This record gives sequence, structure tokens and C-alpha cells, in this order.
Amino acid sequence: MIERVRHGQLMDEVTVAYLYDRAAGDAVPAEEGADQPLLFAAGTRTSVKTKTAGQQEYVDAVRNNDVVFAVGPAGTGKTFLAVVMAMDYLKRQLVDRIVLVRPAVEAGEQLGFLPGDLQDKINPYLRPLFDALSDITGAAKISRYIASGVIEASPLAYMRGRTLNNAFVILDEAQNTTVGQMKMFLTRLGFQSKAVITGDITQIDLDTRDKSGLVHVREILGETEGVSFVELGGGDIVRHPLVRRIVDAFDAAGID
Repeated sequence: MIERVRHGQLMDEVTVAYLYDRAAGDAVPAEEGADQPLLFAAGTRTSVKTKTAGQQEYVDAVRNNDVVFAVGPAGTGKTFLAVVMAMDYLKRQLVDRIVLVRPAVEAGEQLGFLPGDLQDKINPYLRPLFDALSDITGAAKISRYIASGVIEASPLAYMRGRTLNNAFVILDEAQNTTVGQMKMFLTRLGFQSKAVITGDITQIDLDTRDKSGLVHVREILGETEGVSFVELGGGDIVRHPLVRRIVDAFDAAGID
């Protein structure tokens, strides 16, 4: 901890809690030498680094594959690290744009019945992705990127018929896609593009008649070249320390 402070690294509550857990043996650290900056953000933010071996495996998978599935409980950094990697790729001009996608399950994807223009309708469903972007780069810069089309946010239903070239595409909350929707999303990928799909299969909001695409996709694509699956667990949780205890308690009770 002292060494990190000497090197000017941000020591927020989450980082301190992680280092405590690591010393106690409750967290699995990233391999020595693998804890490298992913992105140097503008403004007041410092460099973002992986904190666990699982997170490092996730980042390596994104770097080495065009399609990556990251599955795990809340607080493991699934969405945040996907956004960090997307911004890193954009900064290094490896992609021209970032496309953020989420299924609007609560509205049955019938967004036409909601009041307001398209942006007003989709903002509540994409807020977690916007929050992650703002944490990394700052709200003002993100607003400029959105206005210029460099960052695009869209509900899953609006992806049909599109081809996404030179893009870093993130599908969040993928446990709430059907198998058909998952296939539709994956086949949107164009040249020089990368897709990261994140979700938690214990948090499925679909009707019981529907089958989650995230649950079944590994059976379908598990041996496909260029596709990688990463499982994150309780040891990768880097939110408030209580979150890990809550997740562990529900798991012990057998409650999804």
C-alpha cells in the first residue's frame, strides 16, 4: 500500500479494501508484472489497473479475441473494464467508435410506447454504461463524443439489420437476451471490430418461457476460434467489501 502511494496511485476505499483482502488471502491477485495500466484518463482520474487474476484474464482475453463473454456477479468489474478497454482502443485509434448496447427488458423493448425522443427513452437503460464512461474520462468529454457520434448508445432491439465496422461494441446485461437476440447481436460484427458481452446469469429478468442467450451461448460457441469466455467470481469483486459478503451469503443460501 505504501509503495502504491509513493508511485502516486489513487488509494480510494475500494482499493484499500482490496489490498486488505489480498493480504488476508481473500482476493486472488493479478500475476506480478501483469498489473499494468489500461488507460491513462484525462482530468483528475488516474490510471486504471486490474486488481485480480480474474480481471487480468478478462483484459488479456479482450486483447487476444474479437468476441469475449465475461460472466460473473455484481462488482467484479465486467462492465467497467469493458468500457476502459473500449476507451483505450479508441484512444489508440484501433477503432473509430464505441457502441454501447443493452436489452431494455423492463420495457419489453417496446420503447415506442415510452414518452420522449429516442435518447430520453434509452438513457435509463444505458445509465450504468454512461456512469462508467464518466468515471474514466469525465462527463464533458463523453458528451462531446456522443454528440459527434464517436460514442453511440442503443437498445438491443435497434441493432437488427446493422453491420458495425471499426467499432468496439459492448453488450451489457446480456443475461436478458434470448438465444435469437444473442445471435442477432453477434452477427452485427463487421471488419476491424471487437465485441464484449457481459452479464450475470443469476440476475435474469426474462419470462420463464424464454431462454437466456447468455446461458446457452457457451454450449454453441465454446469451441469457436476467436471467441473467449471468462468467468469472474467472488474473489474478483472490488466494490464495497459488503457486496462480496452479500453475494457469498446468497450463494450459500442457494438463491439466484
